[in-house]
Amino acid sequence: MIRNGTGWCEMRVQTTIEIFDYWNRIRGAADAPLKSQVEPSAVPHLLQSLFILEARDDGDIVFRLAGTRICDFFGRDLRGERFSSLWAHGQHADIERTAMGVMDHAMPALFNTTGYSTVGHQASFEIIMMPLRSSDGACDRLLGAIAPTAAASWLEIVPLEFLALDRSRLLPEKFSKAAPVESRPINEIVAAKGIGFGQAMRRMVSQLLSADAR
Repeated sequence: MIRNGTGWCEMRVQTTIEIFDYWNRIRGAADAPLKSQVEPSAVPHLLQSLFILEARDDGDIVFRLAGTRICDFFGRDLRGERFSSLWAHGQHADIERTAMGVMDHAMPALFNTTGYSTVGHQASFEIIMMPLRSSDGACDRLLGAIAPTAAASWLEIVPLEFLALDRSRLLPEKFSKAAPVESRPINEIVAAKGIGFGQAMRRMVSQLLSADAR
């Protein structure tokens, strides 16, 4: 965990801790830094795990940039792809609402997720999203990072099929205790997507967690 102010911000992965500290430093007294303030040369060792999202006029939130490691996780170039497309069917609207909330309220968000591969592997990830401002003052982009919470030999070799949200919370203005935003059990949101093993995995996870909830 990382200590902030009078409370604990529940970041555990060095990548998310470092990029959050960098974002927090360059914003100064502002709610969010200008996107022009982000200097890749300041965090070269993090670039492969970073992404930038932008809100388009049609309301879609898409990858403007995605680090090579993130693209390797999913086995494809993510530029121009909707951020919600990485997530389990049924979670798309929640993920987009959270991303819009980060921009609308200029408040970062932290996610704990489980990634499922196309052949049934599982890995835990920590994801952070932080708002960036345009020169007109509006927050219309997000700086973020995706990092596994533990090393796994199959990552970047076997592609991830989808992410399932375990927990999300906004980080309050003074970044003391992380405030819970929404914690939905995966059985409410994991549903069929794709074909073959990926589809079977989703159904299995949903059924198992539904049984636990009863």
